[in-house]
Amino acid sequence: MKTERLDKILASQNTGTRKEVGAIIRAGRVSVNGEVARRPDDKVDPENALIALDGVPLTVKKHLYLMMNKPDGVLSASRDPKARTVVDLLPREWQRRGIFPAGRLDRDTEGLLILTDDGAFAHRMLAPRSHVTKWYEARLAHPVSEDDVRAFRLGVELNDMTCLPAELTAAEGDGPAALVKVREGKYHQVKRMFLARENEVLKLRRVRIGGVALDASLAPGEVRELAPDEQKLIFEDRIL
Repeated sequence: MKTERLDKILASQNTGTRKEVGAIIRAGRVSVNGEVARRPDDKVDPENALIALDGVPLTVKKHLYLMMNKPDGVLSASRDPKARTVVDLLPREWQRRGIFPAGRLDRDTEGLLILTDDGAFAHRMLAPRSHVTKWYEARLAHPVSEDDVRAFRLGVELNDMTCLPAELTAAEGDGPAALVKVREGKYHQVKRMFLARENEVLKLRRVRIGGVALDASLAPGEVRELAPDEQKLIFEDRIL
């Protein structure tokens, strides 16, 4: 059994700063297993204790795993003094300390983005050896050709690197469109791959990571928690 300070547990759930939480506890507004707690430094097992604030039970979670439909024009960052970030879009209850986007999407790229405060999970998801796949829908200036498909499958040559083999298929859309599957996420990679084929990405949207597809019910900027099975399927190449 691992215990932590009660004020630390509550602060980690975005109920206030450590100072604010300490005042809330001393005021008798917090109970642990049905008994009022008045000491911020009380040791509590966060996974097994029943903690309530103003009589409302708290679901204490060690980590958060969120799916966002990132909108165009927002930075994939935790904070930026000059621009709105994906963390700024989170509802208050999920703006907990340490939350960050696991990976990034370009400012003008939309779609599936995972946010978490679990560094180990994010590292595993982003590590090249994990080979987690990412799927993108691209609206293009020109239709894709069989030569393009072949070039993506062999690994597109860029000025500074040779991309890993990728899958490219033509898709239905408002004008020329394609679906691209990659196993790496270098800077502007999908856009650069098409430029190397003398094509241009007009709009880009990530629709799937591993075995998890973007929830079609999420409007741009909306977010929901990942289910436990989805957290595992991130590392599998099949759709839930």
